[in-house]
Amino acid sequence: MPAPPPPASRFRLIPMAARDPHEPGRSASMLELFFDLVFVVAVSIASIQLHHALTEGHVLDGLVTYGLVFFGIWWAWMNFTWFATSFDTDDWLYRVLTIVQMAGVLVLAAGIEPAFTDADYTLPILSYVVMRLAMVAQWLRASRSDASIRRTAQVYAGGIAAVQVLWLLQLTLPDVLGRITLVLLIVVEIAIPVIAQRRGTTPWHPHHITERYGLFTLILLGESLLASSNAIIEAVHDTDALGPLISIAALTFVVTAALWWIYFWPPHHRSITSFRESLRYGYVHYFVFAAAGAFSAGIEVQIDVLTGHSELSDLAASFAVTIPIAVFLAGIWWIAIRDHADPLVNAVVPLAAVLVLGDPLIPVPVTLTAVILVLVIVVLVLHPPVSSPTPPLPDATGAQPRPTIGRRSRR
Repeated sequence: MPAPPPPASRFRLIPMAARDPHEPGRSASMLELFFDLVFVVAVSIASIQLHHALTEGHVLDGLVTYGLVFFGIWWAWMNFTWFATSFDTDDWLYRVLTIVQMAGVLVLAAGIEPAFTDADYTLPILSYVVMRLAMVAQWLRASRSDASIRRTAQVYAGGIAAVQVLWLLQLTLPDVLGRITLVLLIVVEIAIPVIAQRRGTTPWHPHHITERYGLFTLILLGESLLASSNAIIEAVHDTDALGPLISIAALTFVVTAALWWIYFWPPHHRSITSFRESLRYGYVHYFVFAAAGAFSAGIEVQIDVLTGHSELSDLAASFAVTIPIAVFLAGIWWIAIRDHADPLVNAVVPLAAVLVLGDPLIPVPVTLTAVILVLVIVVLVLHPPVSSPTPPLPDATGAQPRPTIGRRSRR
């Protein structure tokens, strides 16, 4: 039987104590699923704008802007997710602050196009600050409710608030200096959790966290399925390229299904059994997520090339597809597969990433990519993940808990 919720205060608020990282049956809440919906919008717009930038031949500017914009999307999602796994109370104030963050994501999405077309980051930065200030309020609330992580929560709140002042000051800088400052502020943002957790590690639920990452991956892979559908739609209207467009649609579906299979093959919850592993898992996922979003943009670029609406060459368009796939494969191998696979799998997956990266140098790049990924799936089916014991997670003080009689083992 799950433990009863703590009593609510006179304001109908539940004390924000750290949740049990071994809580049975923990899964994504309805609020978290609702939260993800706004990221569907933001990711879609970022992918569309990257597609337009690549098609028009603005490759470097497009990639840089995409990387900066996607950081805002990913960092807002990731910070909420890790906070929720530790302190989700689902009372009215928690919900209101979460909805404020959702509104900020929608405003950020509205500012993505000006960022790509005019290098104007004003709206994305302002909306980002709103989202982060909502997180400051959440951390301050946690610091008041749970003495065991009070200092950690205060460092989070103070660090995030201070950086938001710097983001607002960044808006006053000239273009070149402003872009350099953007990168520096990103580095400061990602350093805050590292600094804060030295004061005491907040607990996390491994199954809950990895389920949340899996759900976000599905959102991004859904963009690739949309690109596959768009290829069919274009084929209906452009009979001259009917055969190639249908082939692109079919191959995109196969590749997307293969990426899904590869991503969910390893036991992700075993990859975050320490704070160091959780940092690797959380941060490297930026490249996995960004690559998944860029893959759908690359497919759209391929469609434009086939229909004569792109400034890119066939070779460049092919790299727009294969580079994201290679990054996705390398990233997921590094953070989730390599520690739970036998030597053959650990050789095949990185090799597949290298081969996919070089596919544009042959006449049928997308076809060969699909074949390579299918062969990887065959290897994964024949070589299931290697079983290994999972060490206990740290509690809120960062100490490893001692096993107790009757504790259910986690697989």
